Formats: sequence, structure tokens, C-alpha cells
Amino acid sequence: MQDLRQFFASKHFIETREDGTYDPMQLGANIQYFLDDTFDWDDADIVIVGCGDQSGEDTGLPFSNGPNAIREQLYKMYGWHTGIKIADAGNILQGARQADTRAALRTVLHELEQAGKIVILLGGAHDLTLQQYYAFKKSEKVVNVAVADMLIDMEDTEGTTASSFLMDMLTEQPSFIRHYSHMGFQSYYVHPKILETLDKLRFDFFRVGKVREHIEDMEPVLRASDLFSFDISAIKFSSAPSNREGSPNGFEGDEACLLARYAGMSDKLSSFGLYGYKPEHDISHITAKQLAQMIWYFVDGYYLRKTEADLTDEDEFLIFSVTFTENDTVFLKSKRTNRWWMKLPTGKSVPCSYEDYQIAANGDIPERWLREQERLV
Repeated sequence: MQDLRQFFASKHFIETREDGTYDPMQLGANIQYFLDDTFDWDDADIVIVGCGDQSGEDTGLPFSNGPNAIREQLYKMYGWHTGIKIADAGNILQGARQADTRAALRTVLHELEQAGKIVILLGGAHDLTLQQYYAFKKSEKVVNVAVADMLIDMEDTEGTTASSFLMDMLTEQPSFIRHYSHMGFQSYYVHPKILETLDKLRFDFFRVGKVREHIEDMEPVLRASDLFSFDISAIKFSSAPSNREGSPNGFEGDEACLLARYAGMSDKLSSFGLYGYKPEHDISHITAKQLAQMIWYFVDGYYLRKTEADLTDEDEFLIFSVTFTENDTVFLKSKRTNRWWMKLPTGKSVPCSYEDYQIAANGDIPERWLREQERLV
């Protein structure tokens, strides 16, 4: 891995804390910190990176202190999984131009992706999601992307902004996105033609009400994803009051934590971004605490990911053979985690839910199976 020190601000948040601030069991006393050139990345399972660039939302906005405000709440929490090594690399240095900051972030994320690290990115404006994606694209790695947001950021704007970046990400060529899933959008804020466009591209999108009704159905979506981008606008205002443009509706705080846990459990997912936090509007640090708790649950999910058996180990799975509309399909249920997979006619196993199995067992075609088949055409 190349020397990344040049891309980070010279002073780390931990250096503003006095010795002995944290109890030995709190995360602040156990996270490794990237403070000089002698830092060894090899031991880290999860790496935290901050980038307060908000220029994609408004070029007049200053660099946000949001990443450090989240750290302040995160470091106070108690870590339950001492075997997981977390490193905090600090904050990306603000460049002379927007392009310089993004190039630095992209380089760091790419290097960490190449090194096989799990990255938690603390934003910043939501268009920094592009840098998450470009870290994979630079390696020419085809990925599945999941985004949680009350909006679908595909507006027609001049240049790439926080409200239009998805248009660039989903349509530019060559594309390294195999599949895109959007969860938690609120219909009254989304133009119907945007949904038509996503459907024509055979991407999946889930209304906030649908997700909340069967939130467990999002676990297979995130299990199949490589990248997860979460905008706090997906959380209702009362649980994330720093978002002044938020909605009275949205995910409850615990539901957002559950989605983060699902992301941590995913065997594929290696990039998790949190966006849209403005500490200057935060009431009693509630939003910072919410985001810190989501990170805690992501780590908790990562602990479970390490316990799953390989799909080829038949002794570790319950196997169910099902026939629906003349299709013979096998469903697998993990004895360790109770997660489900279904086999496609190609022989490929894809994540699914118990509900998918129930639908197939009743002789009907699960929508997830049908969508997977459509994407093979």
C-alpha cells in the first residue's frame, strides 16, 4: 500500500482528547490511530475515513466538522467484539479545489479496497458516494450498489451535485455496476419518471413504507451488495434533527441501525458511507449519536459475518427443494445465522429471504427470483 499520510489532515481528532479520557473498554481506547508514517495497516479489519466536503451540495459551504462530531459520540461507546481491529485514519485534507479533495479521497478508498479492508466513510455531501464507487471502478471490479435515501438523486443539473450524482453513476460508460438497489424513498418527493427509468434499467427500488413493513427483506439486498451509501434524510426528522431538509416520515432510528447491521453482516460489502450530517444543526447531539450507533451496529454485524459457513459445506445448511411453475429450485438455510439463499437455473446461489421460500413453496414465483432472471437476459 502506498504512503497515504499526505492525503490526511495533520491533526487527528484523538489528539484533541486528554490521556485517560476513555475507559479501557470504550472504543476510544481500543481503536488504532493513523498518526504517523509508522502506522501498520495490516492488522486493521475496518478502517474509518472522514471527509467533510460539502461542496457537492453547495459550493459555498465550508468543510464540515461532522466526521469529528460523530467520532466524539462513537469513541464513548463500549466495544463488545475485541477480536475486530478498527483503525481510524482521520480526515481527508481539504484540497485547493473540489477536484483535489475528491481525488485524494478516491485514492485512499482505492488503496484500502485493494488491501481488502472494510471502509466506513463519514461524509460530507451525498455525492461523495461517487468516490466510493470509483474506488471499485478503478480496479475494474463489477459491483452491486445499495443506497438509502428519501430522495433519488437523479435531477438534471449542470455538473455533478448531491442531487444529481446518481445519473452519472448509473449511466456513465463503461459501467461497472451490475445492480443498483434504492431503499427508503418517499414517493411524494420523487418524480414518477425517475422510477420508470430505474425500472427500465432493471434496478430495484423500495418505498419507505414497504421497507418498514418487511425490513428483513432488505437483508438479502445488502448481503448481495458491495457498497452501501446512507443519507440521513432516510431517517425521520425526530431521530435525525440535524437534517433541516428532512421529513416527518422515514426510518426510525432503530430501523436505520438494523440496516447498518445487515450491511455489516454482508459477506461482500466492503464500503459503507454515511452522508448529510450537519453538526451545527444537531440538537443535543442526537444525530451524531444516531450515526455512531449505526456504526456500532455495523461492527456488530461484521462480527456475525465472520461466523458464516461456506455455501459448499452442505452439513452447515438445511436444503429445501421446491417446484414452482415448472421450475425446480433449491433453497438453502444457514444453520448458523438462519439466512437464506436460492439457486438460479444457472446454478448460481443468490441471497433471499424466508418470504421468498414461502412464496415458492406455495407454487408462485418470488419477485426476487424473477428479477434475477431478467438481469441475466
